[in-house]
Amino acid sequence: MQVATKGIVLTSIKYGDTSLIVRIFTFSDGIKSYLLRGILSSKKGKLKTAYFQPLLQLDLIASHKNKGTLESITEAKVYFHYQSLHTDIAKNALTFFLAEMLGNSIHEEESNESLFNFIEAALQWLDAHDEFANFHLYFVLSLTKYFGFYPDTNNMDYLYFDLLEGEFVKSPSLNPILEGENLKHFKELLGINFDALHTIKLNKKNRQELLKNLVLYFELHLQGFRKPKSLAVLNEVFS
Repeated sequence: MQVATKGIVLTSIKYGDTSLIVRIFTFSDGIKSYLLRGILSSKKGKLKTAYFQPLLQLDLIASHKNKGTLESITEAKVYFHYQSLHTDIAKNALTFFLAEMLGNSIHEEESNESLFNFIEAALQWLDAHDEFANFHLYFVLSLTKYFGFYPDTNNMDYLYFDLLEGEFVKSPSLNPILEGENLKHFKELLGINFDALHTIKLNKKNRQELLKNLVLYFELHLQGFRKPKSLAVLNEVFS
């Protein structure tokens, strides 16, 4: 079946000497994996290797057999040209981390238009702004809305947040918890928007601690979720 859809590239892996396997989050069908035969050796084909960098936003003409096998792409073109996402060193590190977070979180081969629209708009915001040190914290926390485990914001005056239960609690249990400064900054992220992110003042240690806990939150709530390997690189860049 021929499909015209927007897509956001998540991963691109070399297959053999000349081909790529790419995973793309598509607007029409959720996650799809495509085999791009001979793309690394072809100079004249319609598909260019450069189109399949992490988080590029593409218009695709694809063939979907929907049998759980690798699909194929007939045409691709970039519909939103990033100005800084792949050239700014910090944003580039962030790009690899976010692509890995998304790739480890989204598995459904079905349309999720609201999630797609959120990711698309968030990446365009990141590309256009220079103050983005807290972007990934807010982005990762916001993703939980679409995966069904956004924090319960009742009882926000309580002194602990139980990561396993996903709620604020009066006293800690044996579950992993947020407390103290971590909790304070976590609360600041709840109910804010991208344009106000620069108002949250975090030092390097706070930012790393909070991100580590947000990744743990995903591990506790998403079956099969793997901690991103690029986390260590991201922490280096943001130090």
